[in-house]
Formats: sequence, structure tokens, C-alpha cells
Amino acid sequence: MQAISNKQFTLKSRPHGAPTIDNFALKSEQMPELQQGEVLLRTIYLSLDPYMRGRMSDAKSYADPVEIGDVMVGATVCQIEQSNNDKFAKGDWVLAYTGWQEYAISNGEGLMPLGKEPSNPSYALGIMGMPGFTAYMGLLDIGAPKAGETVVVAAATGPVGATVGQIAKLKGCKVVGVAGGSEKCLYAIEKLGFDACIDHRADDFSSQLAKACDAGIDVYYENVGGKVFDAVLPLLNTAARVPLCGLVSQYNATELPQGPDRMGALMGQILSKRIRMQGFIIFDDYAHRYDEFATDMKKWLSEGKIHYREHLVTGLDNTVSAFNDMLDGKNFGKTVIQVNQPL
Repeated sequence: MQAISNKQFTLKSRPHGAPTIDNFALKSEQMPELQQGEVLLRTIYLSLDPYMRGRMSDAKSYADPVEIGDVMVGATVCQIEQSNNDKFAKGDWVLAYTGWQEYAISNGEGLMPLGKEPSNPSYALGIMGMPGFTAYMGLLDIGAPKAGETVVVAAATGPVGATVGQIAKLKGCKVVGVAGGSEKCLYAIEKLGFDACIDHRADDFSSQLAKACDAGIDVYYENVGGKVFDAVLPLLNTAARVPLCGLVSQYNATELPQGPDRMGALMGQILSKRIRMQGFIIFDDYAHRYDEFATDMKKWLSEGKIHYREHLVTGLDNTVSAFNDMLDGKNFGKTVIQVNQPL
């Protein structure tokens, strides 16, 4: 095997607040020779997702943290650059979990084949992958929207929120999005088909949301938290459902927010309105239903009923800044790093 130098980001220290470049070490190492049964994976696309912030912390969670000195985790779409495994040939595309690095060696376990020439290979990280699956199951299984109901979703132009809103429209619901900035709100209405989209940066955000949801809110798909949920809570109808998949506004917080304790008000609303609020971890809870999702989503995409947008950043060196931009809502669509050119 020709000598290949692999550039990778390892976790150097645990962030306090927003991650900085100093929390990571950018290293280069020589890839070892392939053994029998192994393949060399060339990372083409790396997915950046909010859950990664939790992996940088050693706080107890549903998954183990990344250890200091280890390569930062992440889903990837790779090509087989070299193969000593009969099940894979050079040029094959696969979905992997090789993290923030240019190359990796695998024995083939856990690789999901994507074929020789997939039309949109990076879609496996977004609309056909974890974000799309999260949107689909959280909305349809926990949110259980009915035609004519009002569905509200924050981060409305992100990979999860945009998909939630479009599926809700397919189910006959009124959809109100929440996004940051007029450009994103306009996109949600004109391209994604939302009935309304409110800019959470507006001074009168709460009153605008209440006006748009004049019949209350039946389903609130929660992936942001913070002031958006504060505005949503009093608008929730009796028997409202709140699928909870993320709280991105809080991921860099180092202390509880200032102000009065609102836990009592939240519990009172849940009790008196019989609200169902349920967290979920997509592959832990729903892996057995992926085929159901994939069948529906492929059909909707082929029929032009679902639109999908990527925020593509070129170069592994830009991963940390792109990650922070995503947490700050500066991305527009699913954040993907193009690490290498395809073979």
C-alpha cells in the first residue's frame, strides 16, 4: 500500500462553553498496511450534528463521551480506496462512523453499502440518515399529527426542522416554523411550504407566534429550547404532544439561566392540559423501523414532495469553526464537511 498520511482531529481538552480550536489537536499520522479482511476508507463527507457537543463533555449521558486523545466522532460517507475484503471493491461508497479524519481502516463491520454510483451520497448523512429519520419518527410516532392540527417546529430550516414541517404538511396540518432571520423564514414559507415562519430574533417574537397560532399548538417539535419554548408553552392545547429530540440553545451553557424557577409552571401545564412530552434517541428507540422511514422518504423525494438543503463546507481544517457556526444557527441547511474529493 502506498504510504498515506491521515489528518485527524482528536479531543485535546473538554470545552467549557463553546468549543475552541484549542480543545482539539490536529494531527497527521501514517496509515498502517492493510491486513487481510480490511479496507481503507477515504472520507468524502463528514456530518456535523449538535449531539457532538455532548460527546465532548464527560457529563453522564445516553452515550459515552469521547476520551481525551481520541478522534472526534461523527458519521461519514466514504469511498473504498483500497480493499483486502472480498465484500468491498475499490470505489464502493459506504456509510461509516469514522469521525473527524481523512482516512480510516475498517474490517467491514458496521459499514452500510451505498452502491457504486449513488446519485447524492451525502444524503445518507441528512435527509436519508439520522436527521431525516429523527424528524420522521419523532413527528409521526410521538407527535402523531392529525389533519387540521397546528404543528410548530423550531430551527425550521435545519435538517430536522425542515423535514418535520414538510411531513406535517403532507399529513394535512397547519405548520408554523421558527427560524433565525428573514431569509430563513422566507425559505421556509416559499420553498418548504410552511404556512408561517417567525423570526425568533424579533422583539415581539412571542406575540407574532401567538398570532400565527390563533387556534393554539397541538404538536411542538422541540429541538432548541430556551426562549422559543417559553413562548410556545402557554399556547399548547389540551392533549398537545411535544417530541423532544434536542435543546441546542443550551448545549454550550455553563450554568442554569437567570430568572425565576419555571419548573412548577411547566409541570402545572403538563398536568392541567394533559400534555405528552417525550424524549427519544433515534437509533436506540427506532432502529427497527428504519426501513419504514426509508421507503416513505425515497418516495417523497422522488415525487418532489420533500425539499432538502445542505450547508457544504470544504476542508477538514474548517471543521471546528463550522461546528460552532451550526450551534449558533449560522448554517443554512444540513452542515456537511467535504473532506476529500471522490476517487
